[in-house]
Amino acid sequence: MSHDDLTTRPVRWGILGAGGIASSLAADITRTDGHVVAAVAARDGGRAADFAQRYDAPRSYGGYDDLVADDEVDVVYVATTHPFHREHALAAVAAGRPVLVEKPLTLTAAGAREVFDAAAQAGVFAMEAMWMRTNPLIRQALDLVAGGAIGEVLAVHADFAFALDYDPGHRLFDRDNGGGALLDLGIYPATFAWLFLGRPDRMQVSGDLAPTGVDRTVAMQWSWEHGATAQLFSSSAVTTPCRATISGTGGWISLEPPFFAPTTMLVGTGDDVRRVEIEPAGYVPQVEEVGRCLRAGLLESPMVPQGETVAILELLDGVRAELGVSYPGE
Repeated sequence: MSHDDLTTRPVRWGILGAGGIASSLAADITRTDGHVVAAVAARDGGRAADFAQRYDAPRSYGGYDDLVADDEVDVVYVATTHPFHREHALAAVAAGRPVLVEKPLTLTAAGAREVFDAAAQAGVFAMEAMWMRTNPLIRQALDLVAGGAIGEVLAVHADFAFALDYDPGHRLFDRDNGGGALLDLGIYPATFAWLFLGRPDRMQVSGDLAPTGVDRTVAMQWSWEHGATAQLFSSSAVTTPCRATISGTGGWISLEPPFFAPTTMLVGTGDDVRRVEIEPAGYVPQVEEVGRCLRAGLLESPMVPQGETVAILELLDGVRAELGVSYPGE
């Protein structure tokens, strides 16, 4: 599929799935210049039609195959539940469609490699929807650290947890649906630590499981040979502030709650604490980054490198193995 004319017309999004996250992204697509929702598909055709009407999409489908075959779709956003990401991303790629796949890209690192390899062979763009990476304050924090503003980074802390009453039917507790705190919540602290310190040399894991066999609480300590550490926490049993801090030899940076979509950043150096604020960015920077890559003919985003998506999933595979969490069919 040629994207030569994307410089003169909007990027047309096809949304695969009609749940809450799909709705959130669709709303931000409609408020991003140069982007429109062109089509939506759900297993329930009526639900897809209602969704399409809500976001002015001209077409809706009661089946996913119809959407990926739509030649008036420039990129497919896969917003189904975790266990179906791999299958649906591969179907879109096979049809020649670029894909943005909701995090986690797949349940396992092996599945992520399969999706990215298929996209490379098909010559189409593929990216995990790790929107935190495109947030303007996160990008500013990365620039500050790269510029030496807080010296050498030696510690990262990040938490993402909210208390849920145990309900075996809830998606976060449903093993058949890829449930667990780690893949839904813990992937954010893990990605955050990776952004500032890279792959750890060692990892210690503790946690506990829900009666359904999925992780309810996961605490990770990552460490590096040069002395850096990261404390990362996720849980569906307690509620935490959802703050992240980066500490260096010359200062610190705090991404204020929620750290994965921050609007406030504190930068402490010496006796000075500087406050940086932005308007809520939502998913708009992520939508813009996909559009930028498509218009430039890129097959992956430098902001969300495919190799790092796979490597972080490799770490999470290891965490699950240590806790004894597995999913059907993996």
